[in-house]
Amino acid sequence: MFDLRAAGYTDPILVSGTDGVGTKLLVANATAVHNTIGIDLVAMCANDLIVQGAEPLLFLDYFATGKLDVSAGRAIISGIAEGCERAGCALIGGETAEMPGLYAPGDYDLAGFCVGAVERDAILTGDKVTEGDVVLGIESSGAHSNGYSLIRKIIERSGLAYDAAAPFSPDRTLGQIFLKPTRMYVKSCLAAIRSGGVHALAHITGGGLTENIPRVLPDPLAVALDATCWPVLPEFVWLAGIGKVAPDEMVRTFNCGIGMVVIVSPTRTEQILQILRNHGETVYQIGSVIKRQKQQPPVQIEHLSVPWKN
Repeated sequence: MFDLRAAGYTDPILVSGTDGVGTKLLVANATAVHNTIGIDLVAMCANDLIVQGAEPLLFLDYFATGKLDVSAGRAIISGIAEGCERAGCALIGGETAEMPGLYAPGDYDLAGFCVGAVERDAILTGDKVTEGDVVLGIESSGAHSNGYSLIRKIIERSGLAYDAAAPFSPDRTLGQIFLKPTRMYVKSCLAAIRSGGVHALAHITGGGLTENIPRVLPDPLAVALDATCWPVLPEFVWLAGIGKVAPDEMVRTFNCGIGMVVIVSPTRTEQILQILRNHGETVYQIGSVIKRQKQQPPVQIEHLSVPWKN
C-alpha cells in the first residue's frame, strides 16, 4: 500500500509503466556479475515515468528462475534496492518465482513495474513544444539496456571474451563496459521540470534517437540535431566499426551517448542547463525544433557520419 496524500500531492494523476532489461541479462550471466542489473531494471521504468513529468513513487519487481541461486538472487535484489534509492521511490513488494524446466540452469528473467504521480496541471504531453525550442541532450552512461542482441553478436564477431580488455579502454574489460548500469535521470529532470521551461522529455531507449524523439513532437514539427555537438562514447565507435553498422542504423538502435533528450524554451535554456549540471549531469545543446516539411523525417541529424569515420 502507498499513501499518496502523505507524498504531498493535491490533485494527482497516476502514471505507471513496466519494462525489463532485455538480453543484457545474458551479459550479466556470462560475467557472473548480478549486482547492477537491478539498477537497470528500475531505471528503464522510472526514466519512462519522468518523461510524463511524474515522480516515481513505488516499484515492484518480478524475478523468475528455474532454481533460485541465493547468492545471485541477493545481488539482483540489492541492485533493485539501489536503483529505487537512486530514483527516490519505494520498493514495496515483488515476486520471486522458481519454475524448473522453464529456465535453463542459471538463467533468470526480470521485469519491473513502477508507479508515479504528477499534479494534473503539470503533466508533460509535448503540446507546449514550439518551433525555436532548444534541444538538450543528457549524456548516457553507455548502452544502457538496449541493443544488446546486436552488441552480443558484435562482441562474438570480434573474437573477444567479456573478460578481455576493451580495445578502446584497456583499463576495463568488455564486460565492465557493457554492464555499466543505465543512468537514472529522475532527480535531475524533476528539478528541471519544476523550475519551469521544460516542454518535453524523451527517454532514448529501443529505437534510439530517431524513433523516441518523435513521440513528443506535435505535428508539424521536427528536430534538427547536429551530431558534432556531443561526443560519441568510444564503445559506440567500436561497435560501429567492428559490426560494420551504418550511422543511421546506429542512431536507430543505440542512444549513441545521449540517454535523455530535453526540449526547453529558449528563454530558459541557460537556467535549465545549470540545474541539470548542478545535479551531476553532463549536458549538451544538440539542436532545435523546426517546422517539418513534407517528406522530411521528424528527426534530422546533420554530420551524422563524422563520429563514425575510421
